Amino acid sequence: MTDQAILPSSPLGPVPAGAVAATRPRRRPWVEHSILPGFGVSLGITLAYLGAIVVLPLIALAIRPWELGPAGVWHALAAPRVAAALRLSFGLSALAALLNAPLGILLAWTLTRYDFPGRRIMDALVDLPFALPTAVAGIALTALYAPTGPLGALAAKVGLKTAFSPLGIFIALVFIGLPFVVRSLQPVLQELDREVEEAATTLGANSIQRAVMVILPALAPSLISGVSLAFARAVGEYGSVVFIAGNLPGKTEIAPLLIVIKLEQYDYAGAAAIGMAMVAISFGSLILINLAQLFLARRGKA
Repeated sequence: MTDQAILPSSPLGPVPAGAVAATRPRRRPWVEHSILPGFGVSLGITLAYLGAIVVLPLIALAIRPWELGPAGVWHALAAPRVAAALRLSFGLSALAALLNAPLGILLAWTLTRYDFPGRRIMDALVDLPFALPTAVAGIALTALYAPTGPLGALAAKVGLKTAFSPLGIFIALVFIGLPFVVRSLQPVLQELDREVEEAATTLGANSIQRAVMVILPALAPSLISGVSLAFARAVGEYGSVVFIAGNLPGKTEIAPLLIVIKLEQYDYAGAAAIGMAMVAISFGSLILINLAQLFLARRGKA
């Protein structure tokens, strides 16, 4: 039996197959066969989740400080202790994230491009700050870098005070932020076409020129993403820092600890004011980072 025999007919004769296909309604298999609910239900669940988990807490955080009035909010944020804590938290977080950039590139490159004994163990250890409870990490770092610890005693011999100083906070922030950079770069390095590097070598580029002109431009968006994640984690870090910091007001007191102190003093509006300032600074940093990523993406397409 031919295809024409099973086609529907009309008074004028058999209908062409193309006409039959044209009269059928268009199907969207990604909708009909999807196990997820429709767009309306999915959008409603998403908006409800974001509203309950993200938007409402931020609105409450933005409203609570104004119980003090504009002058009270300014007075709370302009206090020397608060200003010092904010400078310490954001300054050291930015420095730690910047240091994690070259460290993350080196570690990701080693784990991706070389095969050596213990590589899988080292690759697993990269995720240790993710799995380790922050309080345990803080106690371990304090034991290592305290004046009586093995690394702290070595640093003391050259005149460096690690634990209970800004340097100790910096070490803790580098420790918890490094995995974000490494894990952001590894997939890009694995997919990076080595033929491009070989072509650059054929054209006379040395190793430094290949790294700067070929590899780094390909890594730049992922590197910025990893550094921004490390910075965001460092800004809000509490458990791994509070033990090694020393918590001296105006010197080694971080902003999250100051929020906890104000909550213990029942100064909820003052704690919310500090939190609001941290959110505003973090949001501004996020905008700048996204603009940098957009600029690099457009430059790469051009």
